[in-house]
Amino acid sequence: MPLELESLVEYGPRRIIITLTAILCALLEVIDTTIVNVAINEMGGNLGCTIAEVSWVITAYAIGNVIVMPMTSWLSAQFGRRNYFAASIILFTVCSFLCGNATSINELILFRLLQGIGGGALLVTSQTIITESFPAADRGMAQAIYGLGIIVGPTLGPPLGGYLVDNYSWPYIFYINIPIGIVATILTLQFVRSPKYAEKTPIRNVDWWGIILLSVGIGSLQYVLEKGQEEDWFSSNSILICSVLAVFGFFFFIWRESVYKNPIVSFKVLKDFNLKIGTILSFVLGFGLYGSTFIVPLYTQSILGWTALQAGMLMLPASIATGLMMPVMGALLKKGTAPQYLVALGMFLFFIFSFWGYRIISPDTANTDFFWMLIVRGVGLALLFIPITNLALSKLQGQEIGQGAAFTGLMRQLGGSFGIAIINTLITRKTALHRSDIASHLTATDGTSMERINQMQHAFIGQGFSPEIALAKSYKLLDMGISKQAVILSYMDAFLYLGLMFLICVPFVLILLRNNKGNSHVDTSSAH
Repeated sequence: MPLELESLVEYGPRRIIITLTAILCALLEVIDTTIVNVAINEMGGNLGCTIAEVSWVITAYAIGNVIVMPMTSWLSAQFGRRNYFAASIILFTVCSFLCGNATSINELILFRLLQGIGGGALLVTSQTIITESFPAADRGMAQAIYGLGIIVGPTLGPPLGGYLVDNYSWPYIFYINIPIGIVATILTLQFVRSPKYAEKTPIRNVDWWGIILLSVGIGSLQYVLEKGQEEDWFSSNSILICSVLAVFGFFFFIWRESVYKNPIVSFKVLKDFNLKIGTILSFVLGFGLYGSTFIVPLYTQSILGWTALQAGMLMLPASIATGLMMPVMGALLKKGTAPQYLVALGMFLFFIFSFWGYRIISPDTANTDFFWMLIVRGVGLALLFIPITNLALSKLQGQEIGQGAAFTGLMRQLGGSFGIAIINTLITRKTALHRSDIASHLTATDGTSMERINQMQHAFIGQGFSPEIALAKSYKLLDMGISKQAVILSYMDAFLYLGLMFLICVPFVLILLRNNKGNSHVDTSSAH
């Protein structure tokens, strides 16, 4: 097995081309998860549909992503990694063109689902290709390079989408993928190689029930996470039905894969302790990465009134900080630095970032107030991503690398979905609670409140309004102020709880990985 793994290691210009191709594809996929967010209103107006309907454009892409991710290693074995990777790029690119030319919301949703299926394969296969193109001793650096696309991508989506929508039109957020996809396809067919260790399953032995159960289970779960808050969770029949389907789908899928001779997802690889810990930490990483990418731009746009482009540009310096730290993390791991200390430090920095956000947000928070807070986030993400992904794949060989990458990629995506769903729900519920609490202190006997209303009423009267209309406007203005204050307090809660979650994780990381100290370093046996 080591010899077969070594045969996939590349050197010189060939490795550079393969690495750039894989990063480009991963970047394309991740950018498309967020680039659509800023074009929702334009798409709805152009296609004549509601915001709720057009939000399915985001949901369909996410469902396509998570359905295909666990099957990526098996599909690579069926068709050959190079062919499957190239086909996924082509599917992603063609669907990008079709999305831009969609004439109805149903067409757009269908094409986004297919684009997500192609994109999910790009994310996992890119990581596998990069990992196997480097000697085992340099896997930390390989993960650092791969991490550039994963961490920077979600940040680039909103400003890039905002620029294209403001200066062109919404279809261009899809058309931009086409030239890049064509180049990536040509480079893949020319340079990427398929491993010899992959075994193809005869068509009569394909685990069709496994594919169906996986699609039902994970697709239903993603729907619940995407639409739960919007449909008031379990008060909605569709959420309730999908929750039941997710539970039973996963239960029977795990049973099926455990007993079937040719499973589409092999759980045997999870016997590796490093991979098990890596998948759990990948979930936490996804929660923080996508959760923080969701909450900061949302706050700046909804409370501070920034444009999508301004909100996206705010996140850019932190992404640059992450990018600069990636090679440093790779070098530290290569020198034998214990990953548990890097992960623990990264989680502590993420706590600092979150607590910093809790302390500074207000109706008047300036651009400069966010700068160093987000730089801390960027450094923390670098400290988390590289050690976690390197740890997860450190002991795997051959086809196990692709299987391990599928598990970590899926858990990172699900962590992000859980993070966004929980933060969104927390903000909504806490806003209602804070509003009720603030309003309960404003009564007719409250001298301060009545004095403020009188001042506003006189100000409106001075503008020419009658006393009755001026009083109504004063109450409305006071109500808006209460609502805004309640929202700000709910964002403070979200920042605080996110930070506490990471702080609580720190001792568990140190204990778990310290007990596995002898197994937490990169396996270099195949590099000799």
